[in-house]
Amino acid sequence: MNRIILIEDNESFGYILAEYLNLHEYEVDWVKTGEEGIQKIEQEVYDLGIFDIMLPDRNGFEVAQWVKKKAPQLPFIFLSAKSLKIDKLKGFKIGADDYVTKPIDEELFLAKVKALIKRTHQVESTTDLYQIGTYQFQVSLQKLHHVTETIHLTKREAELLRLLCENQGKLLERKKALQQIWGATDEFSRKSMDVFISHLRKYLCKDAKVSITNIHGKGFVLSVSV
Repeated sequence: MNRIILIEDNESFGYILAEYLNLHEYEVDWVKTGEEGIQKIEQEVYDLGIFDIMLPDRNGFEVAQWVKKKAPQLPFIFLSAKSLKIDKLKGFKIGADDYVTKPIDEELFLAKVKALIKRTHQVESTTDLYQIGTYQFQVSLQKLHHVTETIHLTKREAELLRLLCENQGKLLERKKALQQIWGATDEFSRKSMDVFISHLRKYLCKDAKVSITNIHGKGFVLSVSV
């Protein structure tokens, strides 16, 4: 189930929209302030953010600027009563994927949500072949090739290595990988992930330039030194 963070301070509108999205099989975390939204995004993994602009503390533009720096993988939509052209342009300049003004057409808005999440997931999974130093990783076949040796990965090993490859040289957040692959962030899942990381390190050990570094409390970085 896709997860959405909704930041909306209007009680009746927020409740109605969250319930509407829930009915269409989206898991929605609804919060009423920008600070609450930021805390949620720091703690959880979401497929989409929906941000009101006029919030009681920091406004939606400030939340979006924080997201672009700290959680750039999260697509987001501004949903606001502010309908001036200057506000829309500011929203898109910050990096919004869409800007929708209130009142909304619920069916049209739902179609936008579906299309954006689908497009984001397609972009994340378009590459099937990765070069990792002297290794080649074929995602669809779950195969890791090195010279004359081929390692057959389990589905979960392949999914984890794909995420590392997509973020090569950058931090793969532990919570993102746990949510996408294990569907949970509990202690058992975290320990399981650590075991799978150790498996991948073992598979990749024949190229000394390849490493998977643990960034304590944050996640992992797949690197290939020059």
